[in-house]
This record gives sequence, structure tokens and C-alpha cells, in this order.
Amino acid sequence: MTKFETGALAFGRRDFLKLTACGAAAASLGGVLSACSGGSQQSADSDSTASSGDQVIIAMNTGSEPAAGFDPLRSWGCGEHVHEPLIQSTLITTDENLEFKNDLATDYSCSDDGLTWNFTIRDDVKFTDGESLTARDVAFTINGVINAEDSEADLSMVREAVATDDTHVELHMAKPYNALLYTLAVLGIVPEHAYGDGYGAAPIGSGRYMLEQWDQGQQVILNANPDYYGEAPKMQRVVVAFMEEDAALAAARAGQVDIAYTTAVYADQDIQNYELLACETVDSRGISLPTVASGADKEGDGGEYPVGNAVTSDIAVRRAINYAVDREAMIDNVINGYGTPAYSVCDKAPWGSPDMKVETDVEKAKVLLDDAGWTAGSDGIRAKDGVRAAFDLYYASNDSVRQALAAEFANQMKAIGIDVSIKGASWDDIYPHEFSEPILWGWGSNSPTETYELNYSKGWGNYACYENENVDSYLDEALAVPHVEDSYELFQKAQWDGATQQGVAPQGAATWVWLANVDHLYFKREGLNVAKQKPHPHGHGWSLVNNVDAWTWA
Repeated sequence: MTKFETGALAFGRRDFLKLTACGAAAASLGGVLSACSGGSQQSADSDSTASSGDQVIIAMNTGSEPAAGFDPLRSWGCGEHVHEPLIQSTLITTDENLEFKNDLATDYSCSDDGLTWNFTIRDDVKFTDGESLTARDVAFTINGVINAEDSEADLSMVREAVATDDTHVELHMAKPYNALLYTLAVLGIVPEHAYGDGYGAAPIGSGRYMLEQWDQGQQVILNANPDYYGEAPKMQRVVVAFMEEDAALAAARAGQVDIAYTTAVYADQDIQNYELLACETVDSRGISLPTVASGADKEGDGGEYPVGNAVTSDIAVRRAINYAVDREAMIDNVINGYGTPAYSVCDKAPWGSPDMKVETDVEKAKVLLDDAGWTAGSDGIRAKDGVRAAFDLYYASNDSVRQALAAEFANQMKAIGIDVSIKGASWDDIYPHEFSEPILWGWGSNSPTETYELNYSKGWGNYACYENENVDSYLDEALAVPHVEDSYELFQKAQWDGATQQGVAPQGAATWVWLANVDHLYFKREGLNVAKQKPHPHGHGWSLVNNVDAWTWA
């Protein structure tokens, strides 16, 4: 989890969720959603698939419920767990290969200096209240994000959006920033005439779906927009039930949902009439390694926190940790093979650097520590100048996979004489340690922004507190290139440039130790075709339904 994950709804979620059935409360799990079934409901021992081809019921985790409702100016679709907003249209979008394609925009371009973007807007789009969508709505949305105090979409690089007429909008930049397109691909456009307090609970949009019902803390029901300007959705009705992991498993066993999220801990369960769906992700698990000595403070998530760690501030320790980790063993032992080794936050992206990859070499790790003066004591744990090679590793206590990864990491570190004590805690309790202790985080997006923010000196994700002018220069230059595809090499050099021997790679500053890219797992009813999925970003939620309009029943 990252910094936005504490923004879960302030509803009681530790109790077993009693889902409503189209507004009528169910008395028990056996009655959950029965009135909503519309054809996809069936008993657990039924051999048939859904009898209706126009509805799907999905169990998502409770953290997927949008705290601010379905408001793109707050957090819907944007922020950390990015996904297509469904209810609203976007200027552009991405296909399953993550290539940009037009949505509301029919054309767009950027000036040579990177300071002006021009978008041409289609003229045949209407909001669900019948009003036409124009370039003024686009400008209103973008300016609204810029001026909002609590928006999770980052448009700080945009100075102003100006509609020059009904079909043209200009974005005037405060600085060149080619990754802007990735944000615009998930930023839903809202109507200027109908936006205000309460919009998130009763949104008006122009997207593929309309909000029929939202029972807070329980479920959301979406219906296909009959006036949608694009290809009509094949799946007419989408019911999303918010459940804890064990409740989602029980709902699948009872045949009351068509697809339910799960994790590797439950992946070996055999559920009649369901199959396990494993979706490829860029959802990485990694541990931040503070690179500076203790003694300072820094402004963080919600306060002023201590900075630095006496052990991980030694570059030899950080490099040794990276070489000592057996990522394949973690994947086999912890996530049952449902994942791939991670070496960075962007392994599978075109801006990822192959130089981030490191082969497991425990003996090399030991030599690095020996040469740096870390000698083993009678208990096998090393020490240097009176400092014991020991530190706490924090992880989110409500995440079984992170707990298991943390435990496996601690076991592996014993082999090189480092004592790791794992600490499960809430995020409110973790954040005060974010700059001083290693923390097991979850990251990953279909955008280079996290590569920037986790490694840039003043990046909001620079929990390692690493500052390097050379790295900053590469990152700034990468975002200033007019065309994003021309920036990839610069992002790679920020990770390891080979020439100056600088960068955040394991052979360089080794600011993080990355463990695994975890697959997103679901129990899916047989006969449900979820179409080709994009690589899922971090967040086991709405990214699954990016293409729900193309889902079908066999």
C-alpha cells in the first residue's frame, strides 16, 4: 500500500458485510444479492452458467469503494489506484497494449517547447442529462483538479486550461511534462453546469455507464448509458459488491458473485463452476531502504517524521541486501508462483532499465559486508563500530501476502548476518517510520510518474531520502522531452547510466530492494469472458473492469 491507501471509507468494515439486494437488505449470505441477480445468480451446485447475458456481479475488496464517491476531481479513476472512470469520458485512453487512443479527443499535439498542449474535442457527445459536452467542460475539469486541495490527480505541472471554442482546448504548462497523457487517460470529464457538492454521490457523465445505485459500504450498481457515443456496452448491468477477502471467497462458494478477487493464500481453493483467473500486473512489492544516517526530520504523510537509519545508510548493506534476496523462492513459497521477480517499479515498462536486474548471489553479499567492516558475532549477526546489523521492517498488518513476504525476507537476511524484525501495523502507525525504517510498499502504474517520484530528490515517494543531482537531471530531462516515447532512455539512465556509474540500481545507490510483481487473482465463473485485460496497476480493484463493456457470457 502507498500513501493514499489510508483513505478507505470511514464505514465499519471489520464486520461481515451484509450486502443489499437492489436496496433490500439481505438477512444472511445465502440471501445476498438474490434480488439483483438478473440471471447471473445461481446456486453453488448448479452446473449452468448465467442465464442472462447482460449482467455481471463482481466482489471487490472494501478498499475499492471510492471514499469521495464517483468524482474525478477528487479521486475517482485517478490518484494511486488508477483506472478508467466508466461513468465519465476521458480525453484519451489506452488500449490493451497501453498505446494511446482517442476518446473525447479527435486530435492532440504538443508544442516543441513542451509548454502548450492542444486538443480537438468531438462535437457529438452529450451528458446523461441531455446537455452537450464541450471544450469548456474539459477546461473546467482540468482547472478544477489544479485548484482542488484534495484531488488525487496530479496536474501541478499544468498552469491553466483554456477553451478557445466549443471543440478546442489548450493546456498551458508550468513546465514540460510529457507524462501528462497518462493522467488525462484516466481523468473523467465532468459537466460544468452540473458539478457541485454531492456530485460524487449522483454523478452526471458521458461515459459507457451510469450510476443506478450506491449503497455505501455495500455495493454499487451501474447501467449501460443508452446514449453513449461509442460502441454500445455488451454488458448492460454491472453490480460491484465490496467485501473482505474471506467474505468474497464465501460468496463465490455460494455462487452469489460471478467474479471475486482473491490472493495467493486462497488460490489453491477448488470452487465448483469457477476457475482461477490470473491477471498480469505492474503491481510491485518493494522495500524502501533509508540511505542517510539518522538525526534529521522531514515533512511526510501527515507530520514531521525522523529521517535516517544507522544500518541501511551504509551503501554496502543496501547492495548486499539486493544480492542476497532470492526472489524466485519468494514467489514459490509466498505467492504460489502467481507473480514474477521484481527489480524495479517499472520492470515491464518501456522506461524500465535492464540494469536493475540482479541475480541472487549470497556469497557476493557476504563479501560486500565483510569488505565494509561488518563482522559476524557469536549469534551470527554482524556489527560495525558498535552498531548491530539489525532493523525493523514494517508492513500493513491487514495484508496476508505482505506479511508472508516480510517473514520470508527476514529469513533470507539471516543468511548474510542481518537481523530483521517484522512489524505489522496500520498505515497510520507506519507513516511516522517512513523515512527512518524499511517499509514494505506496494507500487506500480502504467505511467513513468512513479519511477520519477520514487527516485527524484523531492519526489513524494522518495522514502529512501536519496538525493543525487545526476539522477535528478536525467529525470527532469526525461519529462521535458516533447514525446513520451523519446524519454525512455533518460528514465533508464536515471536508474543506471553506466558512464558515471550513478543511479538507483543495486550496483549503484541501491535505494530499494524489490521483491515481486504480484498477479491479480480472481475466482471467475465458468462461461464469463472478461476480454483481454491491460496489465493491472497497483490496487486489486477497479482496473479489472476497465473493459467490462466488452465482457460477455458464453
